[in-house]
Parts: sequence; C-alpha cells; structure tokens
Amino acid sequence: MVGKGYLSRQAIALLSFARATGNPELAAALVEKAANLKSQADEIMPGDVSPKAPDVEAVPTSSRG
Repeated sequence: MVGKGYLSRQAIALLSFARATGNPELAAALVEKAANLKSQADEIMPGDVSPKAPDVEAVPTSSRG
C-alpha cells in the first residue's frame, strides 16, 4: 500500500503537468487523475501521529552530604 505523502506528490506532479500542457483534453485528463489520487489519499487512515517520547536514560544522582 502506498502512503498518503506519495499520492499527494503524484497529484501535485499531475496538476503541474496539466498547467504546463497546451492540450485542453490532456489537461482535463490529468486533473481528473489528480482528483482520483487525492480521493485515494483522503481514504488512507493516518497511523499513530502522536509525538514520540525521546529515548532518555535516567542518570543516577549522586548523594553528597
């Protein structure tokens, strides 16, 4: 399964090509494909996006006294 980021990058590339082409039929097909990729990306459920705790080791404290 491809990730959301990959699908988004592909959609952006297709929209860029659509803007660059002088062929309106090709541009319409590219925009439609980009919309399909966006729909696929929206269907992907995000994983655990909560921040991860840093890996920290406890430093022993020395008692002075």
